[in-house]
Amino acid sequence: MADYINIRGQSIEVVASDPANPTQGQIWYNSTSNTLKGLGVSSAGAWATGNNMNTARSGLVGAGIQTAALAAGGYTGTADTGATEEYDGISWTNSNNLNTARRAFAGCGTQTAALAFGGYDGASFTGATEEYDGNSWTSSNPLNTARYLLAGAGTQTAALAFGGYTSLPIPTGLQSATEEYDGNSWTTSPGSLNTARYGLAGTGTQTAGLTFGGYRVGAPAITNATEEYNGATWTSVNAMNTTTHYRGAAGIQTAALAFGGTPPVIGATEEYDGTSWANNPTGLNTARAELGGAGTQTAALGFGGTPPTTAATEEWNGAGSPQTKTITVS
Repeated sequence: MADYINIRGQSIEVVASDPANPTQGQIWYNSTSNTLKGLGVSSAGAWATGNNMNTARSGLVGAGIQTAALAAGGYTGTADTGATEEYDGISWTNSNNLNTARRAFAGCGTQTAALAFGGYDGASFTGATEEYDGNSWTSSNPLNTARYLLAGAGTQTAALAFGGYTSLPIPTGLQSATEEYDGNSWTTSPGSLNTARYGLAGTGTQTAGLTFGGYRVGAPAITNATEEYNGATWTSVNAMNTTTHYRGAAGIQTAALAFGGTPPVIGATEEYDGTSWANNPTGLNTARAELGGAGTQTAALGFGGTPPTTAATEEWNGAGSPQTKTITVS
């Protein structure tokens, strides 16, 4: 039998902890856990549990990528919060709070250039907009239509806000209106959602946005409807497999990820390829709704959510992405 070093040209290194940046095909022996491990390519995506946020909450927003993410705002179970945390791929660090503590709002951008807008501030629906520079939040011009349980997409200087509701009872305040942000102010777009709804998810860019799920008027009230935005109009496309709202989202219009949601509370994960949705065989380890999301279709992050209110964080490694595997002999 040929030795591994002759096949791969690599020796098996003995280490006390897994290497930080292994190469595909690399094998090592972890002397602390007494396990043989290697970096291979996954045939299906999977969620891995990461370190918890410092503040457990739901109805928060996320921005950034899996190794440089941002979590802000939300509801702790007793009060609205402006708490902001940054994730470095391993742990969460507290940063400066939002100026307006709130829940059920929308956000987009990166860890060092994020945008937060809309939501409920504990007293009323708000259109408050804030920009984050990697250290602190600065108030900017508000949405034209203050709203709650809306969705967003894009960047700090080219954002998109859509859906939600503006007043109770819900049917009279349900929104299809879309607004675009240019880094200073919001402009109402002539293109409205085909299905007015709240509790919807959003991802993508200002000129290539995506929305899915939510609660609408009519039967069924909870929808799996999916729509794409081209910078001017929304077009209805193939629906999700799971009818739900309050989902987490990551990715872009042609490579999106949907996870979690309710009712009932689920961990189900679906991938969108720009045409249709496909169920992944594995879902979140902690089923939940009203969670934050960040990252891409192959390297996403899900955090927070309810019920109960949680600080749980999970990292998604999509199909075809490198993953560390423990090697066993049967």
